[in-house]
Formats: sequence, structure tokens, C-alpha cells
Amino acid sequence: MCGICGEFNLNGAPANLSAIAAMLSKLTRRGPDHGGSYSDGALAFGHRRLAIIDLSVRSNQPLVDAELGLALVFNGMIYNYRALRSELETLGYRFFSDGDSEVIVKAWHAWGSDCVARLHGMFAFAVWDANHKTLFLARDRFGIKPLYWTQHGNVFRFASSPQALLAAGGVDTSIDPVALHHLFTLHAVVPAPRTIFNGVRKLAPAHWLTLDASGNRTERRYWQLLATRPECVLSEPEWLELLHAALRHAVKIRSEVADVPVGVLLSGGLDSSLLVALLAEAGVSDLRTFSVGFEDTPEEAGSEFHYSDQVVARYATRHSKSLIPNDQVLARLPEAIDAMAEPMFGQDAVAFYLLAEQVSREIKVVQSGQGADEVFGGYFWYPRMAAESSGSRLERFQRHYFDRDHAEYQRLVTAAYAGDDHTAALVAAQLAAPGADEFMDAVLRFDVTTLLVDDPVKRVDNMTMAWGLEARVPFLDHHLVELAARCPPELKLRNGGKYPLKMLARGLLPDAVIDRPKGYFPLPALKYVRGAFLELMRDTLNSQACRERGLYRAPYLKQLLDAPDLHHTRIQGNKLWHVALLELWLQRHSPL
Repeated sequence: MCGICGEFNLNGAPANLSAIAAMLSKLTRRGPDHGGSYSDGALAFGHRRLAIIDLSVRSNQPLVDAELGLALVFNGMIYNYRALRSELETLGYRFFSDGDSEVIVKAWHAWGSDCVARLHGMFAFAVWDANHKTLFLARDRFGIKPLYWTQHGNVFRFASSPQALLAAGGVDTSIDPVALHHLFTLHAVVPAPRTIFNGVRKLAPAHWLTLDASGNRTERRYWQLLATRPECVLSEPEWLELLHAALRHAVKIRSEVADVPVGVLLSGGLDSSLLVALLAEAGVSDLRTFSVGFEDTPEEAGSEFHYSDQVVARYATRHSKSLIPNDQVLARLPEAIDAMAEPMFGQDAVAFYLLAEQVSREIKVVQSGQGADEVFGGYFWYPRMAAESSGSRLERFQRHYFDRDHAEYQRLVTAAYAGDDHTAALVAAQLAAPGADEFMDAVLRFDVTTLLVDDPVKRVDNMTMAWGLEARVPFLDHHLVELAARCPPELKLRNGGKYPLKMLARGLLPDAVIDRPKGYFPLPALKYVRGAFLELMRDTLNSQACRERGLYRAPYLKQLLDAPDLHHTRIQGNKLWHVALLELWLQRHSPL
């Protein structure tokens, strides 16, 4: 895990090393163990390292292979790097380090852009070919690792965060109206390539990009998820056996491929509890688990310790749990917003930030349960969508998912941003794309390949890497996801959703954990807004900066502020928090 950045000057002038230094200063927390840079005329790289594999200096980056004329900066983890290394050695390649980074260099030299399809893991990387003066960028299948870029004139830059790009200067920070529509319709999801800023773009998951010295840019998708039934019809027991084997393998390799201990973020829900059970089943000793909780409100409990404690007791894990009072949440909220690469409406962003701080004091790598709900149909809105019998695919989806319909969005934003229904057009196209047999196949595929990327996955990456903590997500192992996508949706949605996981967990976990209602990482103070939290949001939205920015219509804000607890989205987000969070984020990342 690391932070990466680079500059490619397309007019041939030397790259700006001061810009690299400025970008690295914003990436230090992603890689506290080492910092380095590399330049070759018009190209320069920067890297901050979190050492997980081959802790020696031989795997420091930028990694330069003088013999091949290649240089690399890489963020992520390749779980099959040892097998790839053996294959490359049979082709005659010689290695000077023991990590996964050098394997990428040799793989790119051996197979070119086809190398990314061979990588099993999470990654964002850049390779500089000094012989051909070509830059190659790639991102993993589910966008677990971020990769942003900008181009101003002849200068192309990339980085692990928009904030690094902003630090280098020359970025258009005006608001992208299409991205704004996505943001307020899909609870802060802005699908690639857009971001909230017109001048910052992100490489889409499962894509690579090449750029040569003449400015020719090529971008390609290297992987697609099929949600179609296999030719060979499988019985329920056969599906369950295959899925269970794939998940066990995904959990196992994410524990074994590390030269440091690996723990688990234990929320008390089925997904993270199952990770603990499978690690114990695989023989992992001295399991480290970590939980966080918050103050209750009259409407909702602030912790799930009742459930996580049962898992800890069953598997005798070495457990740490923290109870965070609301005054600390409020005091630390600005820090969490600073750690957001893009605006995030999920209430648990702050929870993950504070949990990651605690965990990073004891360990450098954890497994986390993100992706299970999207892959195995665990959210409450999926059965509601499936039960719909009328309307188009878009209508069946938006009735249960959109935070605001287009008419409400137009009441929220000022005339400069109240354009077409961009989100409906995007979602309709995604749900109609070939390669999905049924409506729910298309829904789950869209969620896994697009919505998941820019909500829970990005949230966990940002908040853990803010403390130099690597989070691994076995439920997004691409072999497991490919298998699950071809499984009939009715099997996944049975018994309230995640039926295959519940069947696997039976006997491994307490029934109370398996059969409990679906929970969410609770932070009630940001869902039921009152007291000091309400005053913060009121002050933010009444501020001069907010008025001068001119995004929101005053009557809509007054409606939210007059009844902050009465305006929730279809998936239970607080609409006042949404508008306040965006303004807070803009004030801290893009002041007027």
C-alpha cells in the first residue's frame, strides 16, 4: 500500500520536480515508511511506501530496472505475485528484490498491456518505458486502489488523490454539473471518469491508459463482469460448495501474502464475523480483531458490540474495541473530511477514520468485509426492486435507490447546475448493457462494478490509508465475484439476502450473528441530527462561503434545516448531512 504520483511533460521539457515534491507532501500518510522520486527528462515519478511485502530497501520505489529501461510506481498488493515470478523466471527474467512490485515491471515487459489481466489483487500503477518514451497506467478490476489524473496544456499528471494534484497547481476546480447530479442522486457516487472538479478525472476500474510523447492517449477496458448463467446448470448444493471454496481461498491468500501480521475490522455483522471464522478455520493463530462504537440515540444504537463480543468469545481473538463519545466525533470530523479524496455521504466514513487510527497503532494490515452486500445481495432495497413488476429497469431501480428524483434535485441546486437528468441516463444505459440475464443480475453487476467503487470501497481506502493502514477486501476477489455474478439472483436474495454466506456461516458463527437484521456501521449523530451537529451544519450552510459558491437554493436548505430529522433518502441517509458535507468538503479542499 502506498501513494503514487507522476508528471509527463508532452512538449519534452524537463518534468517539474517541485510539483512532484508538492504531490508527495499530500501522500505521506498513505506511505509513512519511505519516500522517493525518479526523473527521466520529461517524466518524473514520486512514491510514498507502506512496507508490507519485502520490507527491505530493495523494494523501495520508484522501482527502476535499468536493464529493461523501465521504472514503476505501484500502490496495492498482488496476491499471485509468487506464481507470476516463477513463470517469468522460466522466461529468463532475473529478479533483484523479493516483492510484488518488481513482478509487475517484468510482467509488463513480457506481456505488455495484457499483463494486467494476469494480476490477481488490488492495484494502481504506472510504468515508464524509457526506450519508447511511453507512460502506462492501470487500475484493478473494482477500483480498490485510486488513480486520478489531470492535464493542463502539455502537462499530464496523475496521483493517488485529487488533493495531490491540486497541490501541484494548474487544476480547474470549477464544479462539474454532471458529477454534481450523480453525487446527489447516487449518495456521493460519481462514476469514473468524472469527479466533482472539471479538471480532475479518474481512471475507471478494469482499465488501462497509455500516453506517448506526442500526446496520443489510448484507454482500454481489460476485464468485464458477466452476470449470465453458465451453460452447465448447477444445483443449489453445487453453487454453495463452489462459492464457499472461492471465499475460503480469497480469505486465506489475503492472510498469507504479507510479511507483517494481518488483523480483521470486526463490526459485529455477518460479513466481518465470517472473515474471523474463516481465518480461524484456516489455522491462523493469534487473531487480532478491532471494533468501534458510538453513543446511542433514542432512535438507534451506536455500537454492535453485543454481536462482535460473541465472535470474539467464540474464537478467543486478541480484541480491541473503542467507544467514541459524540464530542470527539464532532471534534475529529474536520480531520475525516480532510482524508476524503472526494465527498463522502456515508455516515460511517468518520467511524472508519477513527477506527483506523486505533488499529494503526497496533497493526499494518487488516481484512474488511466491504463488498459482501453488493456481491451477495444483502441490502434491503434489493428484494424491493426484485418484487417490482411494472416499469422499466430504470424505474424499478430508482424507486428504491435514488436519493432524489430529478425534480427534487432541481429544487436543490441553482439554475447553473439544474440541467438534464444525467444520472437517469447513465443508470438506464448500465442496466441495459449486455451480459446480464435478468433485471437483478444487471442491478447487482452495476452495484459491484460502479456504485461500490465510489462508495464503500473508496471510503475504506481513504480512511485506512490516512493512518498508513492497509485494508484487504476478500469479498471483492475477482474470482469470487465472477462466480457469484453467474449464480442465480434468487439464490443470493433468499432469506433476506446473502443466503450463501449465511449457509456457510451456520455452525461457524453464533446464530444470533447470522440471523440478526442487516446492520450498518452505526453513527447515529449524523443520521438523527441535533445539538452541536445541527449547529455545525446550520453554520456551514449559512456561511458566506456557501452563499458565494452558489450551489444551493435557499428554500430547499430552509426546508432541511427546519426539520433536520424528517428528510431521509430512500436508503436512510440524512439529506441535510449530504448538503452540509459537500460544502464542508469544498471549503477544506477547494476554498473560494
